[in-house]
Amino acid sequence: MTAQPLLDVRGLSVHFPSRRRVVRAVDDISFSVAPGEVLGLVGESGCGKSTVGRTLTQLERATAGEAFFEGRDILPMSRREFLPLRRHIQMIFQDPYASLNPRLKVEQTLAEPLFIHRLATRRAEARERIAETLELVGLGPEAMGRYPHEFSGGQRQRIGVARVMILKPKLVIADEAVSALDVSIQAQVLNLIKKLQRDSGVGMLFISHDLGVVRHISDRVAVMSDGKIVETGNKSQIFEAPEHAYTRHLLASIPRIMHPTELA
Repeated sequence: MTAQPLLDVRGLSVHFPSRRRVVRAVDDISFSVAPGEVLGLVGESGCGKSTVGRTLTQLERATAGEAFFEGRDILPMSRREFLPLRRHIQMIFQDPYASLNPRLKVEQTLAEPLFIHRLATRRAEARERIAETLELVGLGPEAMGRYPHEFSGGQRQRIGVARVMILKPKLVIADEAVSALDVSIQAQVLNLIKKLQRDSGVGMLFISHDLGVVRHISDRVAVMSDGKIVETGNKSQIFEAPEHAYTRHLLASIPRIMHPTELA
């Protein structure tokens, strides 16, 4: 018997009215994420993929459709109804500079969700869990007393990852989680996310425009264009035998390092 999906999205639409027309940012898409699976949602900028992530975390409201998390439709929930689930559905944001409160030290940033979700009741208990989580993301406990501006971009994103993983969620939505970082450190943070995902068994929706990144981290891939999912398949199928013309277009646009003999 097939296990129930961790996340099962059916017919999701997100439309935004404008003066001249209705913008169909997301238009009747369906997909699922199994427990412990990484689904890569890939497409060019403006295709609607980030709106999907924001809608599943209630930062945007859906126009239509259903999104079942462990069998419960989260889309019609009020913010109050959704609050107990927020611990289990966490988001890694794109910009490590904007996603951290510059006025809070790292300890405060990581302690806040622990107390909100009642995973810690005493400061000593919270500090112990914070120190353990900082070690997991490659930062020592000495980072607790520092402010975000004292860290590099890659270190800030590690703090953002720590803020998510400290809650031990069941589903992580990573929205362009490495695209704002220098190329030299993208791989480090990506490998960290991949290791934490594997070690914890958390399900993940990994949103990116970068096919190379998606290929590295995903188990399955959904390709999105103009608000619609045009193709879904196992990673090998999408990258080695794509069926849709748009998928082939994306693959053809990946820069390729030419061998010196080809330059002659």
